[in-house]
Amino acid sequence: QVQLVESGGGLVQAGGSLRLSCAASGRTFSSYAMGWFRQAPGKEREFVAAINRSGGMTYYTGSVKGRFTISRDNAKNTVYLQMNSLKPEDTAVYSCAAVVSAGEGLYYTSRRYDYWGQGTQVTVSS
Repeated sequence: QVQLVESGGGLVQAGGSLRLSCAASGRTFSSYAMGWFRQAPGKEREFVAAINRSGGMTYYTGSVKGRFTISRDNAKNTVYLQMNSLKPEDTAVYSCAAVVSAGEGLYYTSRRYDYWGQGTQVTVSS
């Protein structure tokens, strides 16, 4: 089992940047594929980015491609989401998620993930 704790959210002006971190407990972090999801008020949770257990593969939803970068440091048990050129429509609660992965796959549907953090608020003002 793994526990996930996000940090790095906050209030930023449009065009600004934030870096989210998701720290995982346990000694087997490198066994987990990781993902970032977000949920805006009144909307369903949506996929943002995913990374495989080694960090060699990443995948993004179209609206953030070229602006957001997911990465991980397995030595620090942490996954990151660097968010640049932020827009008001990026405002949401951002959550990281983890799933044990036997191979080098990554996942973009929330139902594939077994563990979730509590989320961190990102607010982008216009």
